[in-house]
Amino acid sequence: MKTLAAVSANFTRDLEQNYALITSLVQRARDKDVDFMVLPEAAIGGYLPSLGNHGDTVVPTTQRSLPPAIRLDGPEIARVQAILGDLVTAIGFCELDDDGETRYNTAAVLDGGTVYGVYRKVHQPLGESMSYAAGSRYGVYDTPVGRVGLQICYDKAFPEAARIMALDGAQIIANLSAWPAARTAPAENLQEDRWTYRFNLFDMARALDNQVFWMASNQSGTFGSLRYVGNAKIVDPGGNILATTLLDSGMAVAEVDLDATFRTMRAGMFHLRDRRPDVYGPLTETTQSAKWQEVSHA
Repeated sequence: MKTLAAVSANFTRDLEQNYALITSLVQRARDKDVDFMVLPEAAIGGYLPSLGNHGDTVVPTTQRSLPPAIRLDGPEIARVQAILGDLVTAIGFCELDDDGETRYNTAAVLDGGTVYGVYRKVHQPLGESMSYAAGSRYGVYDTPVGRVGLQICYDKAFPEAARIMALDGAQIIANLSAWPAARTAPAENLQEDRWTYRFNLFDMARALDNQVFWMASNQSGTFGSLRYVGNAKIVDPGGNILATTLLDSGMAVAEVDLDATFRTMRAGMFHLRDRRPDVYGPLTETTQSAKWQEVSHA
């Protein structure tokens, strides 16, 4: 049995506040005998203050408002590792590349002694490409809790991203988010907001598509012009939500039996086995892009 925890919390530019919050969450996780904890996107240093203004108008993010750029071998990651001890954790931050200039929206899975894997966000929503370079690959990493795949936020909208991880043996896919409410006409009750609905639907669909455990963390509260929707959760391979924070800050915790659940969920219909790759060729043919562009602009 493994105990999983997905966190909804508010992380800002104040690194000391971030470290104190991580320390509090680690203690809470220890009290609950958690084996794997997933913190939000940009948990070290906070996210961008805005993704846009109205409609599709993108507001550039100035250098002054960017999150701190962190090297993997820098003191910030070392500080987090010292807090974690033996607790395996996924965490998001703004990574500074070795060239000293390029920034990535990055997630890592690590504990106090080991960095098991690092992922740079591939799919970028409105405006994010003005602040970060895009990653170019998905990986699955062996950890003490099993094989873990990492995604960040908007990645969950792309079925191909989760599928490639499942095919690489992912048992758990962790999606770390700073997912806000709709930028235009948000619902008065954020739990009923259309972007909250999409966030939750993607989580359930990606878990069921690939029959994997899905862990979704998210920022909560507000930052800049963004109002986050929380809803950290753990979803089983049947698409069932085992635990959720809803809009609140907190920790969604569930105890799971990975092997037994996979045997049960995949005993009949096994989606990875029943695929038909021989008919999926057009998915990766770049010449197909002209057709959907014609349709979208019709």
